[in-house]
Formats: sequence, C-alpha cells, structure tokens
Amino acid sequence: MEWTRSETIGLASVQCTTCHGLGLRPVKKGKEAPCNCVLRSIFRACFRRFRKSVEQEKHLSQCTFNFTGGRERSMTWGRKDEEYIADFLLMVRRLLSDDEYRIFRFHYLLGADWRLCCVRLKMDRGDFFHYIYKMEARLGKAFREVEPYGLFPLDEYFHGATRDVVAFTPPRVGPMPLRPPMAA
Repeated sequence: MEWTRSETIGLASVQCTTCHGLGLRPVKKGKEAPCNCVLRSIFRACFRRFRKSVEQEKHLSQCTFNFTGGRERSMTWGRKDEEYIADFLLMVRRLLSDDEYRIFRFHYLLGADWRLCCVRLKMDRGDFFHYIYKMEARLGKAFREVEPYGLFPLDEYFHGATRDVVAFTPPRVGPMPLRPPMAA
C-alpha cells in the first residue's frame, strides 16, 4: 500500500521528533513509511468510533441498504455500527498476542488506568506504555492497510465511498437534437 504525504500530514503530531509533523519518515533510499505518530492517530480515531458505536443506545442503530461489489451488483441490508464493532474486535484479537491482548482488554475495553493495569499485570510503568504505543502503531497500520475494505478512513467504511478515480465526461456543448437522425 502506498502512503502519501497528503494522507499523513493531517494525522501527524506537530511535536513528533521523528517526522517533525510531516507524517512520513525515511526508511531506505528514496522510500518513506508512515511515522508511528500517524499510525497511533489512526488507531485512536478508530477506537473513538468504536467507543461511540458501543455506547450508543441500541434502539438508535440504523439498518442501511448497501450495494455489494461483484458481477451481480446486488444489495444487502446491514447494521454498520454493529459490523464495525465486530470488525474492530476481530482484528484486534487476530493481531495481538495473548499478553498484548490482556493489556488491551484491561486498558481499552475495561477502562482501567495505567496504575491499575500495572498492578494487575505486574509490570512497571515504562514497559506498560511501551506495549501501549507499540500496539497502537501496529493496530493503526492494520486498520488502514487491511484489504479489501479497511476500517480507516471511517467515512469510507460507514458511507461506502471508494478510492477509485471516477472518469469525468464533460457536458455536451450545443443544442441537443429532439429526435435521432433519420437513416438514409
């Protein structure tokens, strides 16, 4: 997946010492990769939407009628909030090891602060935050790069926008004929 500066500059931290707020960091000669501050920002945006979907009253959930890709171009009914919750949790469970998932569950899902997590998991503060930053960066990258439909950008997930370039056909100039020309 190709990362561009226009995608990453808005998500980058201005105080980041690695990318200096530009979002991309050099990896090899001529190659650039997204900075960890951008990946953590992607994770945090996805997690905010996850929390919003979980905390929403269940009677407010909407059922939507969506196009599905493929040759038939059929349509299906779906509940995007519930689908997002399931996709988020399944990706987290698949990507994290058992120890990392325990930290994620205590800190993010159960809402324990770092002090309680450190006591419960028997680790010091530095190791705890090292795990947190590493997990956020890895999950943020996965949420953006999963194929065919990523969890980020959120508007594409929830509203079905695509990244395909739409061909523009200019409007016809001149008068339109009232009827087709007659055959000779």
